[in-house]
Amino acid sequence: MSGDTGAKRIGVREVAAAAGVSTQTVSRVLNGYPGIRDVTRERVLDAVAALDYRVNNAARALGTSQTRTVGVVASDAVLHGPSAGIAALERAARGRGRWISTAYTDSDDPADIDAAVRHLLDQGVDGIVLVAAHGATSLEGYDVPLVPLYGESGSRQRAAAALIVDHLVDLGHGRIVEVAGPADWREARARTRGVADALHRRGVERDGCVEGDWSAASGSAIAGAVADLVRAGATAVAVANDQMALGLVAGLVERGLAVPGDVSVAGFDDNPDAAFYTPALTTVRLDVEGEAAEAVATVLGEVAEPPADPVLVPRASTAAPRGAAPS
Repeated sequence: MSGDTGAKRIGVREVAAAAGVSTQTVSRVLNGYPGIRDVTRERVLDAVAALDYRVNNAARALGTSQTRTVGVVASDAVLHGPSAGIAALERAARGRGRWISTAYTDSDDPADIDAAVRHLLDQGVDGIVLVAAHGATSLEGYDVPLVPLYGESGSRQRAAAALIVDHLVDLGHGRIVEVAGPADWREARARTRGVADALHRRGVERDGCVEGDWSAASGSAIAGAVADLVRAGATAVAVANDQMALGLVAGLVERGLAVPGDVSVAGFDDNPDAAFYTPALTTVRLDVEGEAAEAVATVLGEVAEPPADPVLVPRASTAAPRGAAPS
C-alpha cells in the first residue's frame, strides 16, 4: 500500500507540546510578535524543525496581508562577500520566523535588477534586501521597503577601510597604493571613500589607485602596475577585498617583490582562507551576521541590535617599511 494516509498532520498543538509552551506562544513566534524571549523563540523554532511543521503561507497571507517572506535580489554570488551575505540573511530571516525568496540577476544591468525586484513583488514578499545588486539606480518607487545589505550610507564599510589605512600609517607607511573594487559597486565606493577620508585625516597622499573586479585573477592581473608603483617608492597596498589581495600577493612575488619585506599588503572581509594565505593576510572583518539581522529588521519595520563595529585582524602580510619605525 503506497502512502501513509493515516499519518497525523502536525499542527500548532503538537509544536506547542514539543516546545513546552502554549499554542498562543507558538502563534506569536510564527507571526513575529515582539516581546518573545530569544530562548523561547529558539525552542519553538527547534520544535517546528524537528516536527517538520509546515506553515501555510498562502493561507496566512489571506488573513494578514503578509507572506512572512523576505525577498533577496542577489548577483555575483560566487564571490565570498555576496555568498556569505545571502547565507547570513537566511539565518536572520529564519530567526525571526520568516523565509527568504532569492532572485539572482545580472549585476551590470539595472533593467534586469528591476525585473528581479518586480518578480519578487509578484510573489508578495514583505520587503527586499539587495545583495551586490550594484547596478540598481534607485531604492525608491516600490511597494515594499528595499534596502541594501550593508546599509545605504555605507558608514561601516568606510570605517573598516579606515582601520586598514590607520594600521598601515601606524606601521610607518607614508606611500600607500589603493586597489579598489569595481566603481559601480556600492561597497567599492564606500571602501574607497573610507580610504580617502583616512588618508586625508592622517596627512598621507594616495600613491596611485588600480581597479580590480573582486577576483583573485584580477588581483594577479594588476600586480604589474602595482609593482611599478612599489619600485617607484610605494611601501604598502590597501586592497578592497581578500580575494584580490591573494592574487596581488602572488603576482608581486612572481615579480621578485617580497611581502611584507618590500611591500605590505592588507585586504578586506577576513574570508575563511585569509589566515592561510602565504603570508597570512592582514585584513578587516565586518559583522556580516549583524548586518543581515539589521537589514531583515529594517525591511520588516522592526528593530534589531546594530551590527558590531568592524575589527582589524593584523597578520603577517603587513610590517613596518624597511628603515622606518612605527609611529
